Amino acid sequence: MTVQATARPFHLAFPVTDLEAARAFYRDVLGCAIGREDPGNWIDFDLYGHQMSAHLRPASLTSGETGTVGGDAVPIPHFGVVLTMDQWTDLADRLKADPETRWVLKPKVRFEGEPGEQATLFVLDPSGNPLEFKGFASDAALFQA
Repeated sequence: MTVQATARPFHLAFPVTDLEAARAFYRDVLGCAIGREDPGNWIDFDLYGHQMSAHLRPASLTSGETGTVGGDAVPIPHFGVVLTMDQWTDLADRLKADPETRWVLKPKVRFEGEPGEQATLFVLDPSGNPLEFKGFASDAALFQA
């Protein structure tokens, strides 16, 4: 059975080691609006219309494991958003201009000239959570093989 998406917001709760560092990164660097919060416990961020809940934990839960996509080592697990190319370019430019950006994979085009061609970049948030942002010329390319 295949489930068809209807473009609803996604929710993800993830661990952070410092709520104020997370607030600064997601609000000031990525441009997320802040939603509800429980001071000292969690903060909701609006990441391109998706509800991302940063929960304070004493240590990051990232595994340090990697997989390979298009010849690049990528952290597993990771999360992010698929953007329009204009949104992706704006975010890539903002991250490149920020000297505090912790790059895993600098902006590049993957699968160039092939089905599923995409722009991609990976960064770490202040707690070491890896985020991937992809840009596609057309949403139709998202699942092309």
